[in-house]
Amino acid sequence: MPSNQNPLGALPARFRRERVLIVGCGDVGLRVASALQHGQVHTGRRPRVLALTRGGPRMAELRMRGVTPLLGDLDQAASIRRLAGLATRIVHLAPPPNSSQELGPWWLDPRTTVLLRALHLRSRPRSLVYGSTSGVYGDCKGAKVFESRPAAPSTARAQRRVNAELAVRFAGRLGQRASILRIPGIYAPDRAGGTPRARLLRGTPVLRSEDDVFTSHIHADDLARACLLALWRGRPQRTYNVCDDSELRMGDYFDLAADIYGLPRPARISRPQAQRELPLSLLSFMGESRRLDNGRLKHELGLRLRYPHVALGLSEDG
Repeated sequence: MPSNQNPLGALPARFRRERVLIVGCGDVGLRVASALQHGQVHTGRRPRVLALTRGGPRMAELRMRGVTPLLGDLDQAASIRRLAGLATRIVHLAPPPNSSQELGPWWLDPRTTVLLRALHLRSRPRSLVYGSTSGVYGDCKGAKVFESRPAAPSTARAQRRVNAELAVRFAGRLGQRASILRIPGIYAPDRAGGTPRARLLRGTPVLRSEDDVFTSHIHADDLARACLLALWRGRPQRTYNVCDDSELRMGDYFDLAADIYGLPRPARISRPQAQRELPLSLLSFMGESRRLDNGRLKHELGLRLRYPHVALGLSEDG
């Protein structure tokens, strides 16, 4: 490979540090950076960590955490061109725009397209990990869901994720190893809104057992480690369900949390009653039932879950 096409530059790799770029460096992205800096996943020499940011107070926060900020905005394509050739590995956690932002057709994710085009202007990164959503499977009627199951999105936001996945797969066929992580509900006591406590305090009801749906979860720290394992160990153009071992219906999850926090369990209501009383944003999550299988996550990436059941993670906030 010519030196100008080598993602580590002209010098041999042993004389150069890998550079990991985090795009969408929110709560999970910062956990990815911390895991890298503390050697939680073996990567050889500790990489340099970069993060895309729109600027403002975030710049100082990133520097304080040992992360090099790069100014840019995925909604402004010209500002992203500078990313070309800067990183050897990419963690892409930025969500698609929502339908109200009118950045293109409702089913497309222009942000992922802008990012991938910029990355292909110079030497491509060795690997790219995209954080998608398990919502791309749609409603599976409570079935066990493996990664081989075809996507069947039932919401606009899930359709935009499918579009992003297709773009990432296409990029993978052009010469970089791409991994797609399908992520369910993320929780952590030290994450903003990361536990059911606030909802329990509001007294929001849940569905009665006969109407209830299965949901999956992953602790934010386990997700961060999964991102890094996929970045170094993921197989080319491979999809991974990233979830813990718990299989709970949504109402049972809230009952469990209430017991841990010493709060009253939420009231149970029928689906017709929920459709009359609850907001559409909440109802959309009550309309899809699936049980994700995480065998590929464990066996191929070798992730040992620190929080195999939500009870372990929620207990830290009890």
